[in-house]
Formats: sequence, structure tokens, C-alpha cells
Amino acid sequence: MLAKAFPPALRRCQVLGLAGTSCLALGGETAGALPARELLAPTSPHAVLGLVGVYFGLVLLTAAWVLLGRRVRGDAPPSTRALVLVLAVWAAPLAVAPPLFSRDVYSYLAQGAMVDAHIDVYSYGPASLGGPLADEVAPLWRHTGAPYGPAFMGLAGALADLTRGELPAGLYGMRCVALLGVALMAAALPRLARHCGADPAVALWLGVLNPLVLLHLIAGAHNDAIMLGLLGIGLVAALGGRFTLGAVLVTLAALVKAPAALGLAAIVLLRHSPPDTSAGTLLRAARGPAYASARSLAAATVKTLAAAAATTVALTAVTGTGYGWIRALSTPVSPQNWALTSLLGRATGALLTHAGSDLAPLAVPAWHALGLAITAGLVAAIWWRLRPRPVYALGLSLAAVAAFGPAIRPWYALWGLFLIAAAAPDTSGRHRTVVAVAGVLALAVLPDGDPADPEQVLLAVCGGALAVVVLWQARLATGPLQGRTA
Repeated sequence: MLAKAFPPALRRCQVLGLAGTSCLALGGETAGALPARELLAPTSPHAVLGLVGVYFGLVLLTAAWVLLGRRVRGDAPPSTRALVLVLAVWAAPLAVAPPLFSRDVYSYLAQGAMVDAHIDVYSYGPASLGGPLADEVAPLWRHTGAPYGPAFMGLAGALADLTRGELPAGLYGMRCVALLGVALMAAALPRLARHCGADPAVALWLGVLNPLVLLHLIAGAHNDAIMLGLLGIGLVAALGGRFTLGAVLVTLAALVKAPAALGLAAIVLLRHSPPDTSAGTLLRAARGPAYASARSLAAATVKTLAAAAATTVALTAVTGTGYGWIRALSTPVSPQNWALTSLLGRATGALLTHAGSDLAPLAVPAWHALGLAITAGLVAAIWWRLRPRPVYALGLSLAAVAAFGPAIRPWYALWGLFLIAAAAPDTSGRHRTVVAVAGVLALAVLPDGDPADPEQVLLAVCGGALAVVVLWQARLATGPLQGRTA
């Protein structure tokens, strides 16, 4: 039975990916986003070896994912169950590894401790907490209020109470929350794909086995994992006709991170013109004879917003965090953020400064405002054109928010990619685009989460190049994985 579920070619992908994540975990022991007392100098031999090992493993993992994609799109694709088992094997070393590629998890723990200590997490930064946890937060964010909603703050506060502020226990607790989110994503994605007429195995490969999920949602323990997991199962509930439950779950996702609130638009359209769930077909065309009236749309909107409002009020009352999270949505971004509008703003500011203009300080805010306007226009156009396909429209909208917003991180690409994997037309072009985007973004951040210097970049390139040489030699010795059959 196991041999049928895991033919030799699939097992080789599984082993190659496991080797990659094992190297990532081992390299992270000296080059990851370690607690302050364990940090090594970037030039120390152990940190150098760890950095090379991380990028060696990263290339192995990416190669395994690409080869697995060939199997998924081949003549005898693996089942979704087999792919979930591959995900579990690949994720296992990262589940016990130190934090990688970001120090955000330390901010989560400090903010959770603030909630547990009844400090207003939206008015004060972790510096007001003091102590070891606050010292772990990146200096840039120590005096900044939390930009997350009461759902996540309540969860972080409960975790702080459970772990009594102990750092190792807190880190593993946040990792468990991230793993739960990824498990919800893996459970929701095949169901979303079936409803949208896509191949569930291909969707699972693109949206959950993606290296960005392993590197940032699991190894980085980002709260985007629980946001996307709640969003996914909320959409599944709505596609199954449980619209109120869907609205509640999507609202919970938005109360983790605000971008998920766009999912309520999908709930409204699904309630307004529900799919034929018995046949698993797509929504009827917007201008078709079965499309509901404007009165029905208004009723769907009111019911969805009522469920969202009730959820928000109830959860805010339970967590006791208040409504400061609304104000915190305007939390400033890093001045060196490499979002498109931030880059253009800094370049424009430099030109204005060189020209002696007094308008230079307004360049970045102006570009951010333009980016938000472009995002609003794109989102409106997407929903108008794709309103018969709300899951796809939501995925593209979240991708637009990430691309043109004032801040971007590699894992933000997963907001849209997760749903695009389930709902986009099944074309080879989509696969190539996702592979290219994931490959580039996977290389964009160093494992300690700090800005790169030229020496570290060189070491990272050496680690990746070594992995390429090893893979090439293995290919010459054994032949390409794609060519071998079970």
C-alpha cells in the first residue's frame, strides 16, 4: 500500500526535500534569527557555515518542489493524501528549528505578554513591557504598537499566560499556531480547488507545498499562516452553503491581519448567487438569468456584515484589547522597506533633494497614497470582471494589495497565491509564473532576518551554487527524476 502511495520518483522528491529542510534547520542553529544571547557574529566560522548550509538546503528544497510539480502534472499524479504526507515530512525539521528569516515571532511573544499584563498593545510598543522578551524585539519595532487584530492578540496573550513568558516555550507555542494554520490551509485548498474546477493536487502543490510556506509560515512562524487557514476554511464553509459560519471564520481571519477582510466580499457574492454545490460547478455568469436581484445583493451584504460585526464585537469584548487595532492599521512601515511604492518614493525624494526642492519629505507619502489608489482601482476592476468567480477575484485582489501596498515581505505573496492556486485557470504559464516568483522571493531574505551585507550575500551564493553542483552531479549519475517511473 505504501509503495503504491509513494512510487520511487515521489519518494526521491520527498527525500530531496527532507534533505533541504534538514540543512535549513541545521544551518539555522547558528545563522537563524536566534535569541539575542545566542547570536553569533556574522563572520564567525559557525555562522558562516550555517549561512552556507541554509542556502544549500534552500536550493535542494526548491529543486524538490519543482520536480514534485512535474510529478503532479504528469500522467500518474500523486493523490492529495500523498502530497499532504510529503508536506509533513518536509516540514518536520523546520517544526523544531530556531526561527528563520524573520524576528517577527519575538514581537508576537512580547505583544502577547503585554496583553497578559493588561498593557494597551495598540498604544505602546514592547519597550513598555521591559525585560528579556522586549530585548528580543527588533529595535525598529520596540516603540511601535501592534498592527494585528484582537483575534491574534487574544491568542498571543493566552499563549503568554500558558508559557509564563518563557522564551523557548513561547517560540514553540507560536510554531504550533503556525502549523495549525498551515494544516487548515492544506485541508481547505483541495476543497476550494474542486469547487472552482481546478486540479486539487496541483493546487496543493502550488499553494501549500510552496517553499515560501515552509520557509516563512512554518520556519518563520508568521501569523499569516493562521490568517490564511481561517480564510480558507471560511470560504469552504460558504461554498458549502454555510454562509454565516463562513462570514464568522473570514472575520476571525481579518481580526488576525486586516487584508483578509476582503474575503467578506466573496462571502457576499457567494450568498447572493450560491454555487451548485451538488455538482461542484463554478458560479453562474453575473448577467445570466439566474443571477439574483439588487435586493438580494443588499440582503446578502447586510447579513454578512451583521455576522462580521457581531463576531468583532464579541471577540473584542472577550479579549479585552479594545478597538485600538483600528487605529493601529496605520502603523508606520520600515523606512527601508522595498515595496514598489516605497522604492519609487525614496528615489523621487533623492531626486528632489538633489534638485534642492522642499517637497522631498512628501515623496514617500505621495507614492504610498498613489499605490493605495491604484490598489483600490485594481480591486474594483477585478471584482467587477470576475464577480462570478469570487475565490479567484479574492486571490487576485490580495495579490494586488501585497504588490502595491506601502509594505511588502516575501510571505505577503502567499496572501493571493494561496487562493490563485485553487481558482486560477489551469495553465502551464501559471505554474511557471508561480515557480519563478517563489524562487526569487525565497532567496530575498537572510536567515537571521537582518539586512544583508555583501559578504553574507557572497556566502549565500556559495551555498546555493554548491547545491546546484551537487544536484547536477546527482543527475549525471542517476538520470533526471522525471525520467524514472515507479
